[in-house]
Amino acid sequence: MFTGIIEEIGVVKQIRGLSTGARKISIECEKVLDEMKIGDSLSVNGVCLTIVERRNEKVAVEAVEETIKKTMIGNLRTGSRVNLERSVRLSDRLGGHLVQGHVDATGSVVSIEKLPLSRMYRFRIPRPLMKYIIQVGSVSVNGVSLTVAEKLSDGFKVAIIPHTFENTTFQFLRPGDVVNIEIDAIAKYVESLLKR
Repeated sequence: MFTGIIEEIGVVKQIRGLSTGARKISIECEKVLDEMKIGDSLSVNGVCLTIVERRNEKVAVEAVEETIKKTMIGNLRTGSRVNLERSVRLSDRLGGHLVQGHVDATGSVVSIEKLPLSRMYRFRIPRPLMKYIIQVGSVSVNGVSLTVAEKLSDGFKVAIIPHTFENTTFQFLRPGDVVNIEIDAIAKYVESLLKR
């Protein structure tokens, strides 16, 4: 479980294909190394992955076939920058919202509008996810906890404040880029209960 408050931007240093079809991804980082050990969970662009190796200023995580198929993790290349967050402790403040690291689907950046004090990002997402998007509700994009500024027919807009822009990979996103989308888990639980 995560909060969607990114701790640092890591840099992919190596990607190795494994015989199982999975990939081992080595990421250079600093802040998230504190108290991290093999077997711990790490959010990489919003995907909950397990640390399988830790050396100096690098961690390695493995992404299996299902993860590669459902997320944008398969698009990563050497030099790619990724949002990183350690899993939340029960004693931590919940600064964002409950982010599971279980990506629902990928979406895409439609446009980025620079405003006087912020930037407005427009995202397109698969139609089945639209029922979970609500005005001023929570959504996770590449692991970042965000508030929906506007619900659209095929996606949503979010306002990115300067702090978020400077401390996440939002600064590197361009129209057409693929992103990981995780809908607020509460909405999915409510739907499941009502269906029963």
